[in-house]
Formats: sequence, C-alpha cells, structure tokens
Amino acid sequence: SGINAEYGSSGINAEYGEFQPYQHYFKRINLRAMEELQQAVGMETSDPDGALKIYYSITKQTPKSEEEEKVIEQALLSMGKLLAQKGRVEELSNLIKSIRPFLGLVSKAKASKIVRELVDTFLDIESSTGLEIPLCLECIDWAKSEKRTFLTQALEGRLILLYHSAGQYTEALTTVNRVLKVLKKMDDKHLLMEIQLSESKVYHTLKNIPKARAALTSARTTANSIYVPPKLQAALDMQSGILHAEEKDFKTAFSYFYEAFEGYDSIENPLALKGLKYMLLCKIMLGSPEEVQSLLTGKMGLKYSGRGIDAMQAIADAGKKRDIAIFNSTISQYEEELQKDSVIESHLKALYDTLLEKNLVRIIEPYSRVQLKHVAETIALPYEVVERKLSQIILDKKFSGILDQRSGVLIVFDASQDDQTYTYALETISHMGKVVDALFKKAQKLS
Repeated sequence: SGINAEYGSSGINAEYGEFQPYQHYFKRINLRAMEELQQAVGMETSDPDGALKIYYSITKQTPKSEEEEKVIEQALLSMGKLLAQKGRVEELSNLIKSIRPFLGLVSKAKASKIVRELVDTFLDIESSTGLEIPLCLECIDWAKSEKRTFLTQALEGRLILLYHSAGQYTEALTTVNRVLKVLKKMDDKHLLMEIQLSESKVYHTLKNIPKARAALTSARTTANSIYVPPKLQAALDMQSGILHAEEKDFKTAFSYFYEAFEGYDSIENPLALKGLKYMLLCKIMLGSPEEVQSLLTGKMGLKYSGRGIDAMQAIADAGKKRDIAIFNSTISQYEEELQKDSVIESHLKALYDTLLEKNLVRIIEPYSRVQLKHVAETIALPYEVVERKLSQIILDKKFSGILDQRSGVLIVFDASQDDQTYTYALETISHMGKVVDALFKKAQKLS
C-alpha cells in the first residue's frame, strides 16, 4: 500500500517499463540504509551509544535486495568492532547468537564469512571472560547443524587456541588431531596451515620442542604453496623466533621477531608490541644490552612507548650495570609486563643466573681475599645462595679461586696463562710423524 500511495496503482511508464516505480522505491530504501550506515560510522567516536542504536536498527531490517544484504552485513561487522573496542563482551556475544535468522537469508559463503569475522572480533578482545569457549562451541554446533563444513573447521581452529589459552592442552591436542584428519581430505591448505601453527604453539607450551618444531615445519611447508596474509605470516615468524630462542639461537630468533614485528606493524596489529619486546629480549640475552636503546630511537620507540618497553629498558640497564638488585626491583615493578608473558619469563630465569654470576664477579674482582659475608651483604642475597653460586662459578672455571668454608673467606687467585709448551711439542711430534709416514710411502714406491 505504501508503494501505491506514493506512485499510484498504475505506475506504468512507457519508456522504462511497468516495474520502474517499484525499482525506484527499493533504490530509495537502499539509499536511506546507506545514509544511516554512514551516519553511524561518523558517530562512533563522538556518540558510540547512538551509533550502536542505528546499527541495531539496520540489522533488524529484512533485506529485499543484494545491496541491502551488503548494508546489513557492513552494519553487523561495524557494530561488532565497536562493541569490541568498548569491551562490551556480553553484548557482542548476544549479537553473534541473534543474527542467525539473517544468516538463513543469505548465501552460505556470506553467512560463513560474517560468523567467522564476528567470532574473530570477539576472540581478539582477549578479555578472558569465560564466555569464549562456550560461544565457540555453540557456533560450531550451529555450523554442523547447517552442514557448513568449512566454517566448522575454521571455528574449531579458533577453539584450539582457546583451549591453549585456558590451559586445556589435552582438549586442544584432541581437537588438533581430529581437525587435521578432516582437512587433509578437504585439501584446505590455508586452514591446514593455521591448525599446524596452533599445534606448534600447544607443544611449545608443553615444552615438547621437537614436536613444536615439526608442526611449525609442516606449517611453513604448507605456506610455501599458498598466499599467506600478513597477519598469519607474522604469526609464523613469531613462532619461529620463539622456538629459536628456546634453542638459545638468539641471533636467528631476533631476525624472525623483526619480520614478525614488521608484519604486525604494517596492519596496525597490537601484537607488534610483543614482537618488539622479544627483539629487545634477544639483544639482552646476546649480552648486548647497549643496543636496546638504539633500537628504540626514532618512530619505533615513540609509537610503541609504554610500560612494556620501559620494563625491557630497565632489564637492559640491569644487564649493562651487572646489578642483580636493579634486576630484582624491575621484576617487582613490572610484574604484569614481564612475568605474565611465558616467553619472557622463561628467558628471564636464565638471565637472572647469568646476571648473578656477572654481579658476583664484579664484586670480587678488586680483591685477592674477601669474606663471603661481605659479598652477601653487598649483593643483598642470603649467605647460602652466594656460597653455592660462587662454588658453581669456581667449578665452571669462570674464575680461579678457592672457598675457605671454615673461615668463610673466598681466596681469589691471579689469572694465570696456561703454559702452551707441551701442547706445541705434541703438535710438532704429530706433524713430524705425518712427514715420516709420507716419506716411508714414497720409499716403498721407489723400491
């Protein structure tokens, strides 16, 4: 009746055909929806609640054309991103569940794309509300009931990472094995690579480095035959750097972390900060803390400045000064930034041992004879810890000395150069033996 009221019941146009007024009417609806969408986008910063109301009204419309489907799809995705930015996790979860009637009206490919993008947006919040795994499982059940195989496997790929984050490693590996069997039959290399990368992360957390490296090698082999988006390529480089760092190959690890940092930085992904922190960690572990400051000069340091970078600079300062007290105070001050990151935490333990050795050596360097009590007071550590560490340093031949436990004194010997006379004599005899053998063979040929 609305159409007839505006255009009349006999809206026949000889030039454009009988249905031209009806087409014009729907076109006006599309334009109105587009204008509302643009208005909502413009209001996101100044009036986010108002923008969400407009998005909500658009998403409640029933699409009558492909153009309207696109407008509603864009409104859904924009609404999801805005809710994620504002940390409104429950509302985003409800949005994902409430759009299923609309998904039944669009093609399977478009429905899968919308669900996956909204679920990815929800999971990228990393708020640990406890809603993540139930929501993902619910979406997987819906995808299975709709017989959307590719979407099911993609969501199970995200479920693996959720199980990993929640510490449910048995469930994660069970899901990995099940999904890998299906994907090898489907020949979906892009998703296969994601699952192999997730498998590598799970095994790394379980400290099974050989299996983590094997899974990563499989992921890289799969990636060689397909186009890899920047975000996924950066994730591969990040995992490669982490595994090389586990094997104490910090030079190679630094190269991979740099590639990961550039990849994440190019798409404005917050994981770029983590890549930069790991780069600084490699420089510290390589015994080059003075290079940390040079890495942070310019745009890189300004763009990613914050507590995370301040923490790494403080650790580098402790390494440069060989001061365990600064190191311990930094760990206490930046507990959230350092100890909550499993990669940094594991290497900081090794760095603590190295730094403790350097600090002890620095304290005893000026002395030929020093009381252990004085060393313990200077370094502000228990007497027993200092005694045990000094014994280890002496046994490892990192300096020459002896502990007099009866009087509680460390006697430091002057560093003596090894007499190389016997070594050179043995080398000379060995060379002469080879010459005699060669002359004997030539003499045999002549005879």
